[in-house]
Amino acid sequence: MTRLLDARGLSKRFGGVLALDSLDLSVAPNEIVGLIGPNGSGKTTFFNVITGICGADAGRVSFDGTDLTNASSRAVYQAGISRTFQRSRLSLSLSIFDNIMIGNHKRLNQGLWFNLLSRGRFRLEFEANYLAARALVEVFEPALAGRLLEPVAGLPMIDRRRIEICRALISEPKLLLLDEPSAGMTHDETAELMNDILLIRERNRQLTIIIVEHEMGVIERITDRCVVLNFGRKIAEGRYREVAADAQVQEAYLGVA
Repeated sequence: MTRLLDARGLSKRFGGVLALDSLDLSVAPNEIVGLIGPNGSGKTTFFNVITGICGADAGRVSFDGTDLTNASSRAVYQAGISRTFQRSRLSLSLSIFDNIMIGNHKRLNQGLWFNLLSRGRFRLEFEANYLAARALVEVFEPALAGRLLEPVAGLPMIDRRRIEICRALISEPKLLLLDEPSAGMTHDETAELMNDILLIRERNRQLTIIIVEHEMGVIERITDRCVVLNFGRKIAEGRYREVAADAQVQEAYLGVA
């Protein structure tokens, strides 16, 4: 298997808790991989180690041929990995557009001279970014595309999740990490958001996605492959129906004795 992301022997300890225990996990280009397991199994810790929020105690991480072991969050972002979080990280007082642009600092000119004195070039950059953000939002919810300058505080949960994903996508990453995107949403809203994710993937076949999700209907519907964690270890891997039928998975995740 050609590997876009390759984690080998990844371990992370918090005090006496071994959150990741010699984890091997690889993802091929263009896959949608589901990362599942009971609470505390290491899913979010894996995301945090990959994205530089916390360093690994052992193991290595390679992404697109580059060693990202214990790289900074900025270096990970520059390499082409973006993510969302289980709990919303939107700035509610800022506009939809401003929240999306927070995820685009890789391509924004942040120099003082440019922003204060090169007003014509600044205006052109703003217009280009506005059009890019609008086009991205239109894929998710066309009605939102005309409201980019409104604050996100007035949006329902599903639209906030959409904006968070747009913020992660605006930098055109190679790998998108989604941490429980359906959290706080109804069943119908979850189905809508999954439609959006599948549409994004259809329109950008270069995008690879790892999704952490507790809704098994979501995992079954949108993933090509699943990896199941328990106590920081990988206990199963394969297509959803294969891992769901695994006795070890049923015991650990589904509560079947």
